[in-house]
Amino acid sequence: MKICIVKLSAMGDIIHAMVALQFIKKALPFSQIDWVVESAFVDILKNNPHIDNILPINLKSVKKKKSEIFNQYKILKSYSKNNYDVVIDAQGLLKSAIVARIIGAKVIAGFDKESIREGIASFFYNKKVNIAYDANTIDRNATVICESLGIKVSSNDILQKEKFLFSSSFVENLSEIFNLFVIGSTWESRNYPKEKFVEIAKALKIETYIVWGSEEEHKKALWMQEQSEFLKLLPRCSLDELKYVISKCALLIGNDTGPTHMAWGLNVPSITIFGPTPTNRVYVTPINKIVKSKSAVNHYKLNKNDFSIREIEADEIIKIAKELLH
Repeated sequence: MKICIVKLSAMGDIIHAMVALQFIKKALPFSQIDWVVESAFVDILKNNPHIDNILPINLKSVKKKKSEIFNQYKILKSYSKNNYDVVIDAQGLLKSAIVARIIGAKVIAGFDKESIREGIASFFYNKKVNIAYDANTIDRNATVICESLGIKVSSNDILQKEKFLFSSSFVENLSEIFNLFVIGSTWESRNYPKEKFVEIAKALKIETYIVWGSEEEHKKALWMQEQSEFLKLLPRCSLDELKYVISKCALLIGNDTGPTHMAWGLNVPSITIFGPTPTNRVYVTPINKIVKSKSAVNHYKLNKNDFSIREIEADEIIKIAKELLH
């Protein structure tokens, strides 16, 4: 069977969907699995033994230059020549549904209209999967991908998953034992205060690298480094290199964002800090813990002005961190 998965972005969402791959290969060991993804996230998928072909697309380029839509259409039409048996839209957006339809297959599968925010997308599918919009994000991804192929995956299966992120990179000069802080995210209200990250580093007394992406995060990381001998900046690296670094760390502590979710995909101990986003984006395991602010979250309308994450005491995180480290 030739299968094509459409999951374009973002980093965390792609990671949460990738868990389905191992279950497909167990049920359909001779299947071919290709994956359509925004070119910026290709490195997330690289080196996974269950993916046969990574098919990059750059739909974001259309926002900058409208005529680019013709180039992207040509790329998608070239992918349609692969003659897939099943194309699965695991994104559930109108644009991803259109991508799935352009690539084409005997079966085009995705969420039904009650299961997604952009219900119109479901009209592009001839096989539809129902799962509550406010259900666990990982369960949603595993369900839409696996049930489209007639495969049942339970929460217990996911809890016992094998790691599914792999790197071909090597990063030199890392400490023998180190922690990681992921200090950035999409919105400022999702960011735990830099002062409290420093407090955590001082309490744990383990060399800790700070992961940063933007110039603003770089400035914040430089300030943090000046506050504690245990903190230092991780050199800016590719996503494949970041997978390698995370795979070697003792503990990752970070905001609800892609690099933090990498730890779960690598079976590495982690603490994810939540403010205005729902905790059911992740699985809580013996080594993957969460800390949530006291504010309520509406799954259907997230409040970007909810800065309650700032109220979480560092001591709450320190206690969990010490338990995971010892």
